[in-house]
Amino acid sequence: MRVLVIDVGGSHVKMLATGVDEPRRFKSGDDLAPDRFVKEVHRLTATWEYDGVSIGYPGSVDADGPSAEPGNLGCGWVGFDYERAFGKPVRIVNDAAMQALGAYDGGRMLFLGLGTGLGSSLVTERVIVPLELGCLPWGNGHTLFDLLGRDGLERTGFDAWMRTLTKVIAALRESFMADYVVLGGGNAERVDPLPPGTRRGGNEDAFAGGFRLWEDVVEPHDRPPKAVWRVVR
Repeated sequence: MRVLVIDVGGSHVKMLATGVDEPRRFKSGDDLAPDRFVKEVHRLTATWEYDGVSIGYPGSVDADGPSAEPGNLGCGWVGFDYERAFGKPVRIVNDAAMQALGAYDGGRMLFLGLGTGLGSSLVTERVIVPLELGCLPWGNGHTLFDLLGRDGLERTGFDAWMRTLTKVIAALRESFMADYVVLGGGNAERVDPLPPGTRRGGNEDAFAGGFRLWEDVVEPHDRPPKAVWRVVR
C-alpha cells in the first residue's frame, strides 16, 4: 500500500510518501487551519501517488480524529472531514505517538518529544499509549510544558533547561518502569550529554511510524490478528 505521511508540527508540516526519496515541508504556525493545510499538502504532493494518508497531529486524538484544538496552530481541526478533503482513507494519531511507533525497537519505551511543546507516548507489548505529560506540575507553579517546551528553553536558558530535563527523565523513567527513553522533536539534538538510559530519535521516526500505521496497526474496534500494534485512544 502506498502511503502519504504528514507530520504536523508547530513550526513546519513535513510530508513523505511511499517510493519518494526526499520529504517536503511548509511553514505552519498559529494561523494554520485545516483548509490551508490541505491546500498546501495537495500543492506540494501533486505528483505523488498514494492510497492512504497518515497524519501525526499535535494534540489529543480519538477514534473520530482530533478531539481538541492544537495550542500552537489555528482553529477548525476538530470535526474537519479529512477523508473527504484528501479523497483517501486517513488515519490520524497524536504526533508523538506516531514518532514513538517509528522509534520503538522492543521492551518498554517512553517517548518524549522536545519541540514547541512536550509530546509524550508510552510503547509496550505492541501497544501505543499517547500521554499528556506536559500537563504535569513541576516546581513552583509550572508544568513540564512550561519548562521543557520551546518557550521554557528560551526563558530559562540551556543549562537550566538541561538540568530540569535530566531530573524529569529520571523521574518519568522510574515512574513508568521504562527500559529506555527516546527523545524526539527539534530540540532533541541539543541534549548533551544524554541522560542515562536515553537515546535520540530522529525526524525519520515520524515517517516510519506513519508508514507502520497502515502496515501493522489496528484500530481499537477491529478484531486484531496476531503480532499487530494497537493505538489506545
